[in-house]
Amino acid sequence: MTTPLDDLFVKTRAENRAALIAYIPAGFPSIEGCKKVIQAFVDGGVDAIEIGFPYSDPVMDGPTIQAAADQSLAQGTGAKEVFEALKVATDAGVAAVVMTYWNPIEKYGVEKFAQSIADNGGSGVITPDLTIEESASWKEAVEKTGINPIYVVAPSTTDSRLPQVTSRCSGFVYAASLMGVTGTRTSVSSGAPDLVARIRITTDLPIAVGLGVSTREQAKGVAGYADGVIVGSAFINALLDAPNEEAGLLAVKTLASELALGVREGR
Repeated sequence: MTTPLDDLFVKTRAENRAALIAYIPAGFPSIEGCKKVIQAFVDGGVDAIEIGFPYSDPVMDGPTIQAAADQSLAQGTGAKEVFEALKVATDAGVAAVVMTYWNPIEKYGVEKFAQSIADNGGSGVITPDLTIEESASWKEAVEKTGINPIYVVAPSTTDSRLPQVTSRCSGFVYAASLMGVTGTRTSVSSGAPDLVARIRITTDLPIAVGLGVSTREQAKGVAGYADGVIVGSAFINALLDAPNEEAGLLAVKTLASELALGVREGR
C-alpha cells in the first residue's frame, strides 16, 4: 500500500528534482485563516504540506513557530482542527502529513490518532520527540492504518544509530539540518549535506531537510543534495509581518512560487 507521499517522491525522482514541503501550524493565523494558507500553498506550487499540531512546550520549535503555536492554542486549536486542516490539504490534491510531539498522540489515543490521519487522507506523521525504543504501540498503529511513520535525525545522531532509525521510517527521513531549534537562517547549515550523505548510506528512502530555508537560492542549494526541502518559519514570518490577512496570503503564495522554482533549479 502506498500513500500520496510515496507517490509524490516517485514523481519528483522521475522529474529529477526535490519536493517542496510547506509547514503551517493548524489554527494559524486563525482556524479559518489556516485553511486559506493551505490554499495559498497549493496555488503557489508546493508539493506537500506539513500540518503542525500546536504544542505549548516544544523541544524543536524556534521562536517563530512557537509564536504561531501560541496564537493557535489561544484560539482553542486541538486535534479536531488539526484533522480538519489535514483534510483541506488532502482535498486540494496534495500529499499531507501531520507533525506532532508524542504527548498529543498518546492523549488522543494511539490507534485512534493513526486512524484519523488515514481517514482524512493524510499520508503520515512526523514525530520529532518519539524514540524508536518507545515506539512499539505507534509502529503497530501505523502498520495497521498504512500511514508513513517519519522520524527525525540530527547531526548528533551516531552512525551506529542512523540505520536503526531510518529502518523504522517510511515516506521520507526528516533530516534536521541544524542542531537546536527551527527558524530561518541567513545560510543553511553546512552540516546538512554531510548528514544527508550519512543517511543515504543507510536507506533508499527520500530524505527531506528542514530547519533554515527561506529563499529561492537556499531552496536551490538544498535541492542539490536532498529529495525534499521543508520550509516553515519563512511562511509564518510572511504572515506575521503582513498588515492584514489578504496581504499575508499573497506573501505566502509568492514565496511558495519562488521556492518552487528553487527546488527545480538544484540539479
